[in-house]
Amino acid sequence: MRILVLGAGGTGGFFGGRALEAGADVSFLVRPARAQKLQAEGLRIKSPAGDAVLHPRLVTADTLAADYDVIILSCKAYDLDSAIEALRPAMGEQTAVLPIMNGVLQYDILDREFGAHRVLGGLCQINATLGPQGEIVQMGTMASLVFGERAGQARSPRCEALEAALADAAFASRLSENIHQDIWEKFVFLTTLAAATCLMRGSVGQICSTEGGVDFMRDLLRESQQVAAASGHPVRPQADASALKLLTDPAQPMTASMFRDLRQGLRVEAEHIVGDMAHRGSTLAVDTPLLRLARSHLQVYQAQRATGA
Repeated sequence: MRILVLGAGGTGGFFGGRALEAGADVSFLVRPARAQKLQAEGLRIKSPAGDAVLHPRLVTADTLAADYDVIILSCKAYDLDSAIEALRPAMGEQTAVLPIMNGVLQYDILDREFGAHRVLGGLCQINATLGPQGEIVQMGTMASLVFGERAGQARSPRCEALEAALADAAFASRLSENIHQDIWEKFVFLTTLAAATCLMRGSVGQICSTEGGVDFMRDLLRESQQVAAASGHPVRPQADASALKLLTDPAQPMTASMFRDLRQGLRVEAEHIVGDMAHRGSTLAVDTPLLRLARSHLQVYQAQRATGA
């Protein structure tokens, strides 16, 4: 199986690099400046599970051809349009796109551009970023990738081939029998985490250490879960228990990547995550006062950022 990873940032670079390290046929589509740096220094991964320096096959826009089985897409939501244009020349007749992005709105866009039958479902769990010298830095030990067919036979030939290609990589990978449910459960958790940490400007533990903080987290989680249930994807008991354990722990240092971006004054996926969940709640007549409050808070941030205020 030939795999193309769009970009070599923290997320795509980590998963693509670890797959390459395990012997998978992986190429990276990168901009010329990034290609030059990777050619000179290699794709460097710094991780608690072990560092690596890899020398992947690199392609740029002017050398890209349509000869890949799967394209892994891990961009931020606000870069999706440009990502689609970048990967379009790589889309052969049998090529599938595997987005491992946050949220669910990307599927409507990708389905419209390439056809739903060519878009797999996917998600990932990792905390990784680019370091100051362009290296990929994994923070913590969690690294997992889940993928699957969104319709039809779950164990399709292309998903089984991808499962085999990733089997020996130094991260957990799983071919899902119900990828929609997995995606929605992550969407619920991430929305709660992002809304809470952005609104309160602190970690889960700091929020839960305040008077009423645990109740706030429970109420916020329940709002997202009610939207998921109204959308046809009620959160399963195991996922509910796991989310509650993490989100109500006064010793939990976790924050959302959205909050970390916000704290640095960067662009955020506010409407794609918190905004989308709140909007779905309104459409489905699910009351989400805390989500709507967090959405307004993020809209103020975005307006201030746009005007430099």
